[in-house]
Amino acid sequence: MEQVKPNTQPEAVGSAVVEERVGELSRGHDATGTRESRFARDPRPRPSHIGVSLVVPAMNEARNIGWVLDRIPSCVDEVILVDNSSDDTIAVAKRHRPDIRVVGQARPGKGNALRSGFAAARGDVIVMIDADCSMDPGEITRYISLLDEGFELVKGSRFMEGGGTDDMELLRRFGNGVLRGMVNTLYGAQFTDLCYGYSAFRRDCLPRMALVSDGFEIETEIIVRSIRSGMRIAEVPSFEAPRAHGESNLNTWRDGRRVLRELLKHRFTRRPPQVADVPAIEPVLSLAPELAAASPLEAHG
Repeated sequence: MEQVKPNTQPEAVGSAVVEERVGELSRGHDATGTRESRFARDPRPRPSHIGVSLVVPAMNEARNIGWVLDRIPSCVDEVILVDNSSDDTIAVAKRHRPDIRVVGQARPGKGNALRSGFAAARGDVIVMIDADCSMDPGEITRYISLLDEGFELVKGSRFMEGGGTDDMELLRRFGNGVLRGMVNTLYGAQFTDLCYGYSAFRRDCLPRMALVSDGFEIETEIIVRSIRSGMRIAEVPSFEAPRAHGESNLNTWRDGRRVLRELLKHRFTRRPPQVADVPAIEPVLSLAPELAAASPLEAHG
C-alpha cells in the first residue's frame, strides 16, 4: 500500500496546477434534454461525460444543506442527495441546486445511504461529504488532484499538517487514536486519521471494495477493504468544523464498537467478500423539481 501525505495548503501557489488537474477529470455540459415523468431522471441538460459525482447523505439537514450545496466547486458534475428526512431537506436542496439528484435508501443508516448514493453515481470519481456544514466542499479539489495522479482512494485527515478539527471532544479524540493505532498495526498502514468520512475514490473500485455496512462504520470498511484489495491510498489534509445546526446521530460508544468489529472482521476473515455477496440497493429516481418541493417524503419511493 502506498500513501502520500501532501503538506500543501489549499491557498498554496500550486492551486492553479490543482485546478488544471481537476479539469482533466471534469467535463463540460452539452445541451441534451431528457424526457420527464413523475420520477424524472434529470429534467436538465446533461453533461456529455460525468467526471465527478458528489454523494451527500442527509437526515433532517434542511438548515444545513444549502450552505454545503452553495460551496460545491465547479469540478463536480453531478450531486446526489440521499435523503432520509422528515423535514424539508429536499425542497431546500432543490432551491439551492436545481439539478440535484435525489435518491432514497433501502434501510436506515449512513452506510446504507452512502451505498445507495454510490449505486446511483455515474461519475468516474465519487466524492462523499456530510451535509452538516462540518466539511468544506472547497477541499474537493485536493482529493481530485491526487486521484488524477493515480491514487484510487483519497481520505481526509484532520491530524496531518494543514488539517484540523474544532469538533472532537476528548473521548472521541482518544477513541479515534486507539482505533487508528489498531488499523495501522493490524494492516501495516501509516494513517494519521481513521474515523472521518470525507473521502473520494474511483467508481470502478466499488466492486473491489464490496461494501456491505449500513452504519457509520462504513467509513472504516471503505479503508480496510481498500487496503485488502490492494488499492493505492493517499491522505490529504482536511479541516472539520462543528455541526452548524441540529444534533448528530453519531454515538461514540455504539459506533466505536462497530468500527472495532470492522477492523477485526476484515483482518481475520479468510475470504474477502465477493461482489455477489453484496445485496443490491436500488436507488430511487430523482423527483421532478415541482414534485420534490411539494412532497419531500415521496423521495423514498
